Amino acid sequence: MKIEIKHADIGDYLKVFACTAVMLQPTIALVLTTHPQPHTQMILGIFYNLVKYTAPAFIFGILYTTTRTHLTATWADYPTYMRGTWHGLFIPSIWWTTIYLVVMPWVQQVNHYHDVGSFLWHFVNGNAAPHLWYNTMMLQFIILMPFFWLLARFVDSNPRRGWSVALITLIGYLLWLVAYSRLVAHGWYLLDRLFVSFVIYGIFGVLAVKFAPAVNHYLKRLWPVSLLVLIGAFVWTNWELHSFGFPVFLANAPYYKPSMTLYALAVIACVSALCLYNTLRNNERTLRVFHYLANYAYKAYLSNIFWLQIVWHLSDRGTLHQAHPLLTLLLCWVSTWILSFMSAVGINTLWTKVKNLRTLTPAN
Repeated sequence: MKIEIKHADIGDYLKVFACTAVMLQPTIALVLTTHPQPHTQMILGIFYNLVKYTAPAFIFGILYTTTRTHLTATWADYPTYMRGTWHGLFIPSIWWTTIYLVVMPWVQQVNHYHDVGSFLWHFVNGNAAPHLWYNTMMLQFIILMPFFWLLARFVDSNPRRGWSVALITLIGYLLWLVAYSRLVAHGWYLLDRLFVSFVIYGIFGVLAVKFAPAVNHYLKRLWPVSLLVLIGAFVWTNWELHSFGFPVFLANAPYYKPSMTLYALAVIACVSALCLYNTLRNNERTLRVFHYLANYAYKAYLSNIFWLQIVWHLSDRGTLHQAHPLLTLLLCWVSTWILSFMSAVGINTLWTKVKNLRTLTPAN
């Protein structure tokens, strides 16, 4: 049912890029709380748009790798699949959500819990920490994975079906963007937690696997076009953000608009082309590094706000944050990345040793 992969694929590259980029977003938000000068705010806004591809890249990467490693999966394989994801994804999510709500309650979003009911609501809706709305949305794709397996079997290697699914998905998603903008204006902000808000990237991830020979061919051949589209969409998103003036509000740079969708797809194409280039060159060392990091990307992502808060408060000495906002940004981002991946590897290693000891301990 599952195919073991020893080297990085496109999904692994996207997970590592997305995990690295997602750690910059809350760091930018913290730096903006120091009220830097307008020109610095402009730079921070540009950086924010630069890494505003993380959720789409995560979803595309997850669906790409899962489809590739479960080519013949059916509903019969679902219990086994969920047992693996329960231990690998859901349990770490439960632990880190609890840590944020209990140990760092100040990082909650929108409002704070005040009783058991609101605690549980924050636990599942993604408001426990700035990044956990991603988690609420991503786990829905894991739960719904059999439907994507069904889609993979439906399109098989039939180009007509593949193009039909891609076209219907694109049109449907554009209609969703219109509906989203109107519904959110009336207070339905939780719509970004629904899988449908990112379903285009999941479906395209499935199609990229099922039509890999043709897709990979054009990704390698047309990467300059993808890069030009990326640059054009990036300029477009920055024009939109800075048209709001100052101070810069990151809420004015949402995922749910055509410019951001185009930018995210262009980034996915360029990162995919990079993976294919390294594969073609048989750059085994790089491929192994990306595959290794991808195995810990999700757990590193879960912990990043925890480490960012520690680094932020420890570095808040003298006038560093006020006098050198961009240096603060770099320092906190790099430190958070290192600590997040170190903790992910360390916790996994420790837990593996504990399980091995329990296995070796003779029963009474």
